[in-house]
Amino acid sequence: MTAPASTGTGTTGGVGSSPRRPDGTLKVKGEFAFSSDLFADDMLWGATLRSPHPRARIRSVDIGKALALPGVYAVLTADDVPGEKVYGLEIADQPVLAFDEVRYQGEPVAVVAAEHPETARRAAARIEVEYEVLPPVADVTAALRPGSPTVHPPAEDPPVPGDSEPGHALPVMGNVLRHVPVRRGSVFEADVVVTGEYEVGMQDQAFLGPESGLAVPAEDGGVDLYIATQWLHVDQRQVSACLGLPPEKVRLTLAGVGGAFGAREDLSMQVHASMLALHTGKPVKMVYSREESFFGHVHRHPAKMRYEHGATREGRLVYVRARIDLDGGAYASSSPAVAANAATLGIGPYDVPNVEMDAYVAYTNNPPCGAMRGFGAVQACFAYESQMDRLAAAVGLDPVELRRINALETGALMPTGQVVEGPAPVAELLARVKAAPMPGPASGDPREQPGGVSNTTHGEGVVRGVGYAIGIKNVCFSEGFDDYSTARVRLSVVGGEPAVLVHTAAAEVGQGLVTVQAQIARTELGVDTVTVATADTTVGSAGSTSASRQTYMTGGAVRAACEAVRRKVLSRVPGAVGLGGGMVLGADGEALSSLVDLLGTDVVEETAEWRHRPTSSLDPATGQGDAHVQYAFAAHRAVVDVDVDLGLVRVVEITTAQDVGKAVHPQSVVGQIQGGTAQGLGLALMEEIQVVDGLVRNPSFTDYLIPTILDMPPMNVDVLEMADPHSPYGLRGVGEPPTISSTPAIVAAVRAATGKPLSRVPIRPEHIV
Repeated sequence: MTAPASTGTGTTGGVGSSPRRPDGTLKVKGEFAFSSDLFADDMLWGATLRSPHPRARIRSVDIGKALALPGVYAVLTADDVPGEKVYGLEIADQPVLAFDEVRYQGEPVAVVAAEHPETARRAAARIEVEYEVLPPVADVTAALRPGSPTVHPPAEDPPVPGDSEPGHALPVMGNVLRHVPVRRGSVFEADVVVTGEYEVGMQDQAFLGPESGLAVPAEDGGVDLYIATQWLHVDQRQVSACLGLPPEKVRLTLAGVGGAFGAREDLSMQVHASMLALHTGKPVKMVYSREESFFGHVHRHPAKMRYEHGATREGRLVYVRARIDLDGGAYASSSPAVAANAATLGIGPYDVPNVEMDAYVAYTNNPPCGAMRGFGAVQACFAYESQMDRLAAAVGLDPVELRRINALETGALMPTGQVVEGPAPVAELLARVKAAPMPGPASGDPREQPGGVSNTTHGEGVVRGVGYAIGIKNVCFSEGFDDYSTARVRLSVVGGEPAVLVHTAAAEVGQGLVTVQAQIARTELGVDTVTVATADTTVGSAGSTSASRQTYMTGGAVRAACEAVRRKVLSRVPGAVGLGGGMVLGADGEALSSLVDLLGTDVVEETAEWRHRPTSSLDPATGQGDAHVQYAFAAHRAVVDVDVDLGLVRVVEITTAQDVGKAVHPQSVVGQIQGGTAQGLGLALMEEIQVVDGLVRNPSFTDYLIPTILDMPPMNVDVLEMADPHSPYGLRGVGEPPTISSTPAIVAAVRAATGKPLSRVPIRPEHIV
């Protein structure tokens, strides 16, 4: 499947090198245009009125006082939605604007357009809504009990999955959005048994660029939407349906994205801004405040989990029983697929002959939850790695040795019955992080102690701990979904030099995809000058920037389109076998012709759709099936110092090893591993949206804490390149695995220092003291 690269002498910045990112300098200098920087002449500003209640019936909405405010052009409610009143990634269950009942705090009820953003906000505050407040369903355990009050009325027809990662969702029974069972084997007795209950709090993606966009009404009655998103075409499908317009009249262009991590898969203000633009006939810009952003996007699913591991006295795993309860919040988003990942990956990268797993995701009146880096695997990894440490203690083995003797290998079976194809270097990754040199003791500098410059200790009461963890993650979409990407590549002569234009709809969200597309074009066509066009919906779908799939999928599409262009060019020169350095090359590498002379004024352009190998759905009763395309693995070792008197933790050092198949841009690979680890550290020690009875208590970066540069320790990053035979260049998705195993490694280190069980993340000081 992997074609030979055609890079020739004189072509730089191809696959395997680390060329400078075209957006890098602009971002460092503060000159990059993000979506919040958009502007149009005669532009209005949009604002949203949101529910203060997690659950209430809407009795009436009075917009009179808002419309009377000078400078207000429009106030719209659910009655003004011109098309479908609900939308959703997999199940259309989320209202554009609430029309009968609000189901979470912050749900949009009305939108306003005004000539100034403050006027729009003041007008929204003047809208009078009469609510009948209802008791919320706020606990996932209670929500899953038979007879619990239901968040949604029973569906007359089964919900139909949409175009996101497929959930194959079944009809909702009570509050159960999806139940994914996995059954393998029949032996559930063992010499040594350890059990544990674990909990993961609600984590926010905490991107720095808030939701924002600009909708411009068009002469044809449609709308042009400039938006920060992760999937232009799935936005187009949902927005056009809600506007009652054909998709070709809803044109989307990717605006500058200030981070995503899953939270931009769902719609935020796309339909609202478009409605206001079409209603007023003027461009409308919407930008969320930081507080509104906490209510305006999905979060990581909180989870409650119970695990039972059985093993021989020598530590060989015999069985795992587990139940995972995920809080999906008020609407479905991508919850069905998150539940499937939690179930199918929930045993970890271990060879276990007998498995009984049940993953549930439930509706509640908490904020909606959906995609976030790690996508269901994060929650499960915290539980199964905690269990592996308990089991190691029970059988008297070193924690790394226990993991090694149970590690998955190539050819092993997953709990779903799927064969692990390609490299599975689980044992090697563990060995590498364990063998790395340990950091030295802390100095007398208070910045090297827990509490830092607050000067809470000079070393008294400080204990060091070391912890290990390894995780597994799927790459690309799963369960039989038709996952593909489209690329258009044009080769021509510009300014007397050969040049390539690459056009895809793939969302660059900060991960470096624009750079990767150019690298692939240079490699395949042997041309230095490559331009990547702005992503929009005038080219076929590239799928979502999620599931660590874009380098795999859009990289595969760009390569396929380049190969088609190369074939056309080579067909023009007898004896030509490759391209390089702007030349057509013969079998011995000799230059047969320059591309400039060969092409002249001609343009060679090809469009390609590229698909990965097929997957299959899961058996609804047993969870058996080849659900995933590729597996990725990462291991972490964390070293921490803990002030056991005050409950303060300082992460001293983190070592990680990850197999990436092929490092397409080695510098970016290291950056992705470091960034993903930072999010795992945040979940381990500080990040949690505090939700009490459906109400968010900390919607700000003052009270929702994320790691700063002072919280991040030195990192040793060990990158393995063990090629996957099925993927372009042998690569594996990189972005998500570091987040998965970093959290349990840090918690294991704190356990080692304190002796506390620490069965919940994030760890708080009161858990230690």
